[in-house]
Amino acid sequence: MASTSLVLMYGGTFDPVHNGHLRSALELTQVLPVARVHLIPCQLPPHRDQPSASPEQRLAMLKLATADEPLLVADDRELRRPGPSWSIDTLESLREDYGDQQPLAMVLGWDAFLGLPSWSRRDLLLEKAHLIVIARPGEKQPASEELLDLLDQYELKAGEALNAKPAGRILRLALPSAMQVSATYIRRLLSQQASVRYLLPDAVINYLFSQGLYVPVDKTIKSSHAS
Repeated sequence: MASTSLVLMYGGTFDPVHNGHLRSALELTQVLPVARVHLIPCQLPPHRDQPSASPEQRLAMLKLATADEPLLVADDRELRRPGPSWSIDTLESLREDYGDQQPLAMVLGWDAFLGLPSWSRRDLLLEKAHLIVIARPGEKQPASEELLDLLDQYELKAGEALNAKPAGRILRLALPSAMQVSATYIRRLLSQQASVRYLLPDAVINYLFSQGLYVPVDKTIKSSHAS
C-alpha cells in the first residue's frame, strides 16, 4: 500500500560519501514528509568521470555512514545492474517496489538539473517521479529556455503539496545548512596527506584508510588523520 509520505531517490557516485550528502539527505526528512531516502551509488555514471573507488567500496562506505539513521538506506540496485546508470531505469525499479500511487521524488542538485536536456529518456522522468532540485551555495549559472519552460509548466505552486500526487512536479529547495563539501575536495586533501576530519563520518575515514583509498601508492597516510 502506498504511503502518503515521500520516498526519495538520492543518487550519486559517493566517491566517497561525505557529510554534505548525509546532512542534505537528513534535512530533506526534516523539511518534507519523507518515509525513506534511498541513497543509490551508481555503477557507471553516464555524465561524469568514473569513480576512483570500486562499487563495493563505495557501497561499504555508504552502509557505514547510514548505519544509525533509519530513514536513510544504502541501496545497491544500480550496482547490481550492468551498463550505464540511467536515472529513469532506477525510478522504474523503485516504482516496481512501491507501486504506481506512492509519492516518489528524485533528488538532484542545480548543476545536474542544468544538464537534464541531455539525459536518457528525460521526457519520462516526471511520469515516474517528482524532481527535487537542491540549490547549491554560490551557483549562478542560469537555466536554459527549455528548462525555464519545464519549470513554468511543472514547478510546485503555492498551496500544493509534493506528496499529494505520485509524480509530475518540480520543487526547488534550499536546505538549511547548505554545506559546501565535495568529494573532489576530499580526494585532493587525502592525496596531499591532509586531514579530512569533520568532512565525513569517522567510520568512513577509518574504512578508506584501511583500504588505502584516494592515496598515491608511493605515500603512506598516518592513522592520526583519522583519530
